[in-house]
Amino acid sequence: MLLKELDYELPEELIAQTPLEQRDLSRLLVLDRRQQTITHRRFRDLPEYLHAGDVLVANDTRVLPARLYGVKWPTGARIEFLLLREIEPGVWETLVRPSRRLKPGTRVVFGEGQLVAEALERTSAGWRMRFDPAEAVRQWLPHLGETPLPPYIKRRLQDPDRYQTVYAAQNGSAAAPTAGLHFTPELLQQLQAQGVVCVFLTLHIGLDTFRPIKAECVEEHSMHSEYYEIPAETAAAINAARTQGKRVVAVGTTCVRALESAAQREGPVEPRREWTSLFITPGYRFRVVDALVTNFHLPRSTLLALIYAFAGTELVRRAYAEAVQRRYRFLSFGDAMLIL
Repeated sequence: MLLKELDYELPEELIAQTPLEQRDLSRLLVLDRRQQTITHRRFRDLPEYLHAGDVLVANDTRVLPARLYGVKWPTGARIEFLLLREIEPGVWETLVRPSRRLKPGTRVVFGEGQLVAEALERTSAGWRMRFDPAEAVRQWLPHLGETPLPPYIKRRLQDPDRYQTVYAAQNGSAAAPTAGLHFTPELLQQLQAQGVVCVFLTLHIGLDTFRPIKAECVEEHSMHSEYYEIPAETAAAINAARTQGKRVVAVGTTCVRALESAAQREGPVEPRREWTSLFITPGYRFRVVDALVTNFHLPRSTLLALIYAFAGTELVRRAYAEAVQRRYRFLSFGDAMLIL
């Protein structure tokens, strides 16, 4: 696939800058692949499309307050960090701004010295930094860090919890699994009351959320790996649904990547704790996921490539064109799509 095939015109004013006051009042574009139809609803109508025995799989990762502001020692020059992932105890993959004057051995001090980092080496992602002591990072992040927002969101978020799902539990992400932002506890309870099985996995979102595709041939793009875990109860619920002919409904592209990564080997989905660099593009054969809840994604992104693969290029193009024409809200704080 050529990169230009992932392009579309996204008016800047349609990029949602703030979340809706009520999560489940966002709009929901329902895309039916079999009927090739588009229907316009509200997210709180989602239970009408799910049935008893269906398994809804959501990502319970929690966004770290991973944006840090510090100073280089001894010059006092200001520097900004975005922690992406912990490689080993105390060693983090980090985006740094400005990074041009950083060199191995540079020390950076945060707060009043509660956190100190040393630059180890430049990487394709940014910089590898060592914090000493290792456990101080998670101890002081809640006090010194800020919740990172995507660069296309220009307004400051008044309530950081609005960039977390209501079921976020496992600290580790540099960005939110935004398809899940539409759910409320009441909506989840309604789904469970009608027999939908709600389970969770964890995929910690890292670098590729911030990296656009640059290769002219999309398949040549290199995905950085992300860590995921599928608990035993989640694997069991998915396998039972597949045996009984029920649907597996993924909440977000992160869940799709985790589930499909776990299904690369033939047979049932097994509990896993591992890293994935799976890049899903048109032509991919889905093994687990039957339906998908997702947001509207940036042009030329790996996320849009996955949506093309799942629903078909032409149908998705038609849906996106209609969403733009009807003034849907796009990206992280925007509206949602249900692909059946």
